[in-house]
Amino acid sequence: MRLILNIIWLLFGGIWLALGYFLAGILCCVLIITIPFGLAAFRIGAYALWPFGRTVVERPTAGVASLIGNVIWFVIAGIWLAIGHLVTAVAMAITIIGIPLAIANLKMIPISLMPLGKDIVDADAFPSRV
Repeated sequence: MRLILNIIWLLFGGIWLALGYFLAGILCCVLIITIPFGLAAFRIGAYALWPFGRTVVERPTAGVASLIGNVIWFVIAGIWLAIGHLVTAVAMAITIIGIPLAIANLKMIPISLMPLGKDIVDADAFPSRV
């Protein structure tokens, strides 16, 4: 079932969301100081391509630097990516088959707003979060 949902996701919005994250990652990697933001954008972009079967967990070693970085990310890129998720979720929710995809889109909004200090792991490692 995950494979089917991932293929439908990829065709009906996942590729565009991932391209948005990859563009944000490329722009962030232009300056040396913003490379951590770029790496986070690439990580989330890969998650946006194939989200079903993976989940987001807090990184236990994240500290104050992640918090400060998340505030900067929120202002510069996070809000725009979250709006992209929201618009895509509304478009997907119009059809019955798109409702699970819309829910997945809404679940991706928190990581699009604050990506630093989080890891994307296989959902089988955390079965209660699927």
